[in-house]
Amino acid sequence: MGVERGQSVSRLIYVTGGARSGKSSFAERRAAAAGGEVTYLATAQPFDDEMRDRIARHRADRPAGWRTVEEPLDVPRQVEQLRSDVLLLDCLSLWVSNMLLADWTDEAMLAAADRLLAACAGVPTTILVTNEVGLGIVPDNALARRYRDVLGWVNQRCAAASDEAYLLVSGLPVTLKER
Repeated sequence: MGVERGQSVSRLIYVTGGARSGKSSFAERRAAAAGGEVTYLATAQPFDDEMRDRIARHRADRPAGWRTVEEPLDVPRQVEQLRSDVLLLDCLSLWVSNMLLADWTDEAMLAAADRLLAACAGVPTTILVTNEVGLGIVPDNALARRYRDVLGWVNQRCAAASDEAYLLVSGLPVTLKER
């Protein structure tokens, strides 16, 4: 049935890691364990056949009782309107990429991240999934460097605001933060 905003204290769980590290599976297990109505907010856009197939697989793998919302850009608005016990947002990385490709300024992207975090305070349990892209070599082009930087700043904001933070490595969660 979902909850009314402000009904309970909110909990923010931040999940990061590299590609195919097990982030989404871990986040989905946490969402299921949290109990209540789950809304899965997906940010991917089907730009090519591989991505269309990936999105279809993710849809098929989700529990039937979960509500799915697909929103590539105005993620904060979706969260502000949400009436659910648990929000699983997968993922911040694609959301930042979508904003970057839509020619948003760095300041606008960071303001959107702040608005997202404010909106998450109205959801009893929020799980944010993202990629850790800052551990590799310095990208060879300006757009990729800008993406790495902005996503790094967004990730820092989200991790700082979180109650729990996890780094997934080879399918194993490493606890970064617990309150």
